[in-house]
Amino acid sequence: MLTKTMNDYELIDTGGYEKLERFGQYTLRRPEPQAMWQKAMPDRQWEQLADAWFKKKKSNERGEWLTKPKMRKQWFVSHQYKDMKLNFRLGLTAFKHVGIFPEQETSWNFIYDNCRNSNNTIKVLNLFAYTGGASLAATAAGASVTHVDSVKQVLTWSRENMKASQLDDIRWVCDDALKFAKREWHRGNRYQAIILDPPAYGRGPEGEKWQLEEHIAELMGACSRLADEESFFCVLTLYSMGFSSLIAENLLKEYFPGCLEIEHGELFLEDRAKRKLPLSVFGRTLKKRALFCEGH
Repeated sequence: MLTKTMNDYELIDTGGYEKLERFGQYTLRRPEPQAMWQKAMPDRQWEQLADAWFKKKKSNERGEWLTKPKMRKQWFVSHQYKDMKLNFRLGLTAFKHVGIFPEQETSWNFIYDNCRNSNNTIKVLNLFAYTGGASLAATAAGASVTHVDSVKQVLTWSRENMKASQLDDIRWVCDDALKFAKREWHRGNRYQAIILDPPAYGRGPEGEKWQLEEHIAELMGACSRLADEESFFCVLTLYSMGFSSLIAENLLKEYFPGCLEIEHGELFLEDRAKRKLPLSVFGRTLKKRALFCEGH
């Protein structure tokens, strides 16, 4: 699925295991392991355009940003869809991320449509919620959102995005996603939507180990017990290289068999030379009750 990129974002060029992207007023140069082809633009043009260049350290996933004098440490970009306008504070992190994954724009729009076109207030659980793009989209549509992430600094970042988007009343939880889902079942809480965006690997707030291949089935099982039997949809994104979207489809079929339909595929962006950069696979279910209209 080609993501219709937000106005504040453009994938300029890709190749040589790198990507050149514009986020608002700044252009960034970052590593990209899937860009195995040659660059369309000469390297000197990359150097001219890039305001910041991420140089990865050989020893680990961390690195450092080399910046031009005009480059700010923090800045804002926005995404608008129908009556929804989201604002995101971006920043240069030691892990090359800047605060959003622009290919997720299509998921934000999907979530907004599903939540907005419901007759009742939708309860949404967003696990591995990062800086909150999906949480903001659901909240903008009138949903009641529980936002779960294991990193306190990321939760603070998410709150900044909520305030910048002039939204409120998101429930913030710093916890391990799997543990939280299990506790919610024992508490008797149920949700009309669950958003899952698990990393390939990670750590919980108390050092809990997360390995996608090892733990995804257990997490899906825990989430299936939280699904409202009357009306429910799920959005699942998998970032691990080599994963097929058929895995997402099979997981959703296995653990949410009552949903009307499952869409699955690959999220990608196009650069100016029309090369398609694959970024993740997704699966998403439609509600048991057909209460929404697709917005893409």
